[in-house]
Amino acid sequence: MKITLDELQAFATVVDCGSITAAAEQLGITVSATSRSLARLEEKLNTTLLRRTTRRLELTEEGKVFLHNARAIIESVESAQEQMLARRETPAGRLRVDAATPFMLHVIVPLVQGYCERYPQVELELNSNEGIIDLLERRTDVAIRIGRLKDSTLHSRLIGNSRLRVLASPAYLAAHGRPARVSDLEKHTLLGFNQPESLNVWPLTGGDGEPYRIEPDVWSSSGETLRQLALAGAGIACLSNFMTAQDRANGSLVQVLARQTQDIRQPIHAVYYRNTAISARIVSFVDYLVEAVRATEFGGTPARSGT
Repeated sequence: MKITLDELQAFATVVDCGSITAAAEQLGITVSATSRSLARLEEKLNTTLLRRTTRRLELTEEGKVFLHNARAIIESVESAQEQMLARRETPAGRLRVDAATPFMLHVIVPLVQGYCERYPQVELELNSNEGIIDLLERRTDVAIRIGRLKDSTLHSRLIGNSRLRVLASPAYLAAHGRPARVSDLEKHTLLGFNQPESLNVWPLTGGDGEPYRIEPDVWSSSGETLRQLALAGAGIACLSNFMTAQDRANGSLVQVLARQTQDIRQPIHAVYYRNTAISARIVSFVDYLVEAVRATEFGGTPARSGT
């Protein structure tokens, strides 16, 4: 008996979701159908791919080896389909996009309706991770990276550049006073990142003439968490324009030490492994994102392409 693509897809989805129930929901089929598909696959291979416990599913050694091959087959089929669709210049199929929560909420989410109306045959899957992910491992088509790129194996395109500002809520400043000098920050509650630590270097110059590095009083891995803390009056944060434009416009956050703040901007890239010549979905999404970001205050003038 030959293995079917549906069986491979069911197996990979169960692994990705961590449960048969969640996989069935994502695949749009019943739990029993998903379970039967997995059982048929193991029967055809005459091996156990997943150990089932009361709490979780765990790959066997044979399962780990087979998963790699299964993903390659699925990817190959999707790529073949993608190439045919690209020939018709009609973006279609699932597009998996990953971005840190702040960029996802403040930039991508507001664009989803317009993008889907323009490209109705594309199915968007949006995921948020605060750290850098492996695109192949997470089966991600496009990831948004903020800051300098380090992985030279990725194709990339500059989306824009977003300025950093030191911000606090009016309530916090009313209660604790507004810092007049950089050294005054030592008397304040500072909100910063636990990773990467480079984000705790603020666009200010310290007394030693070096870039000002803070020691946070409150740490977080998420810029959105720091934004919410700043809005709640918990302290002073250094945040990017793309996530604070509305807050600054309505006065929920105000800039401090504006004269001492250097014009430092974070580059924002879309990164991907596939060649844009064969992926109409990636091209359509990145083009749409660049077009939209250019109209914002943080967009600048993105480059058309890059590696």
